[in-house]
Amino acid sequence: MRCEMEFTKMQGIGNDYVYVDCFKEKVEHPGEVSKYVSDRHFGIGSDGLILICPSDKADCRMDMYNADGSQGIMCGNGVRCVGKYVYDHGIVDKDRRIITVETLGGIKTLDIQVEDGKAVMLTVDMGEATLTSELRSKIVIDGTEHEFTGISVGNPHAVYFTEGIDDLDLEKIGPSFENHVCFPDRVNTEFVQVIDRHTVKMRVWERGSGETLACGTGACAVTVASILNDKVDGSKPVTVQLLGGDLNISWERDENLVYMTGPATTVFDGEIDLGFLGE
Repeated sequence: MRCEMEFTKMQGIGNDYVYVDCFKEKVEHPGEVSKYVSDRHFGIGSDGLILICPSDKADCRMDMYNADGSQGIMCGNGVRCVGKYVYDHGIVDKDRRIITVETLGGIKTLDIQVEDGKAVMLTVDMGEATLTSELRSKIVIDGTEHEFTGISVGNPHAVYFTEGIDDLDLEKIGPSFENHVCFPDRVNTEFVQVIDRHTVKMRVWERGSGETLACGTGACAVTVASILNDKVDGSKPVTVQLLGGDLNISWERDENLVYMTGPATTVFDGEIDLGFLGE
């Protein structure tokens, strides 16, 4: 069995994944591979593994695995990087500016901005956002009552508005929010501070990965929750400030469609020995 796997490390505002071109490669046991490559001391270092695969429904398919080996549904930053990869590597025609990516959260349409023959900024039609609870729901975590807005953008998010998010110890409190009995399938958790009527700042604790520098679906959920709770003016795009950078999010409320715009960057290409799988 071939033990070497070629990969590309990519990131969208710091949300980094190991990407494998499965038009050329075959990856056995992707959950185990994800845990191995994601380790920032003994592996490549990433928030997970994303396989770029052929699709009979779209230009390609994105299979996503979190750092703990669990399979993810959707990743907004990840799908932008997939779009960049298939464009830059000629999997889609270079004359194309609109491409489609199949995900477990549905088919996503991407609009590509190109500079010097490379995709640099991408706008993703993230689809519909759905309230998964009452507008304001309350739960008790570690003896303290917290109010959240539950939003699904292909995967579940619980959005908490608060102050002083820079001082939160997410490594300590994050698991209690993620694994609360109220969320039997676990949940992505966003802590949000309102800056002004067009800007919010967020930190995210992602199920299966812990705190990450950015979460695209989380930024979409935060924008929708902020508009619904009248924290921001939804008549123009909302700037969501994350640890890794900014995303611009628009919610077309009449059609209930969310659009996310942000960069995608290739970090490096490499090859890794997966001989441990045969042990």
